[in-house]
Amino acid sequence: MDKKTRLIENDPLPQPRRGRKGGDIWGARNPQLDRQNPDTIVPPETDHGTMPSLKFPYELSHMRIQEGGWSREVTMREMPESDTIAGVNMHLEPGAVRELHWHKEAEWAFMIKGSARVTAIDTDGGLFIDDVEEGGLWYFPSGIPHSIKGLENGAEFVLVFDDGSFSENSTFSIADWFAHTPKDVLAANFGVPKETFDKFPDRELYMFQGEVPGPIVQELPENPNKGVENPFTFSFYDTEPVKTDGGTARIVDSKNFTRSTTIAAALVEVEPGGIRELHWHPNEAEWQFYLEGQGRMTVFAATGKARTYDFREGDAGYVPFAMGHYIQNTGDTPLRFLEMFRSDHFAEISLSRWMSQTPPSLLKEHLPLTDDFIRNHLHSDNRPVLKWEPTEGE
Repeated sequence: MDKKTRLIENDPLPQPRRGRKGGDIWGARNPQLDRQNPDTIVPPETDHGTMPSLKFPYELSHMRIQEGGWSREVTMREMPESDTIAGVNMHLEPGAVRELHWHKEAEWAFMIKGSARVTAIDTDGGLFIDDVEEGGLWYFPSGIPHSIKGLENGAEFVLVFDDGSFSENSTFSIADWFAHTPKDVLAANFGVPKETFDKFPDRELYMFQGEVPGPIVQELPENPNKGVENPFTFSFYDTEPVKTDGGTARIVDSKNFTRSTTIAAALVEVEPGGIRELHWHPNEAEWQFYLEGQGRMTVFAATGKARTYDFREGDAGYVPFAMGHYIQNTGDTPLRFLEMFRSDHFAEISLSRWMSQTPPSLLKEHLPLTDDFIRNHLHSDNRPVLKWEPTEGE
């Protein structure tokens, strides 16, 4: 049993009690799950109304296991509110291949661990090959054929698609196309005898074990076309982070990764005691993938409705369009997560920043604010993560 599991099992078992309200659970329950979701068992008093589930753990999604690796996905099937984005978590062993394929949807990816070689061609037939390491990204527009191959240490990554109904189990694969095209047509297309295709696969390969590739220069085709002018890869670490006393944020969208025209993203790290400040996004819904640590988020849906969700590494989260929220680190280690949007640009509005640019007299007509609060506790700069100091009793 690892340290993390021991800590969870030794946590107090939450009971749905708040002062004189509520009572203990006497019937069946899942103690470990309850301990991981204390704000579901004992919601903050500010939660109110009926809200959809905006969380889905990847541990509960179906695992597709193949020779060379595995994949699992969170789509609208698992999290129905997530209609703008679907996410796939995938692992490739060293040398394993995600078959040559393409999608109707654009594909954006973040390398969590290890490294992989990606290949593609653009609409002009330009060749693209690159090795993507931890923190690296790729983006393939819809219809662009590509492949992924694990390098010497293998690879694990998250794939993001700009349609919530997307499924990784229904892509256009090269072996599948060959298997469902008459051999006489294949023969005419390539100018070879029909017998050439007798031993070809009779279905898609999807994922299979191959050899670890050598240096890129040794892997090029005999007559490579010119390369692409606009690369399909980028890295979060090629960006300058926004640094604060509560953490950092790195933003990637079409302004710095010009290929990525339908997915904008931020890699956020919130230190213990830090909070991703109260804000909302005026352009699109937010899809999240939690990489490390633990946190909680309250989503404000207007009309008196709000709900708090607890997150741990491996969870997917979602914030519907324009809904206010924050993300607070509730652990003693850094909280790292991705936030992604079906958009060509990243945009947000900070509650504090909005208030700082509103006439003080108008603010006071809305809320019982003091001059000291307005002068010293509202900020006009863009600070995505802040230090959080608990008030007495928290």
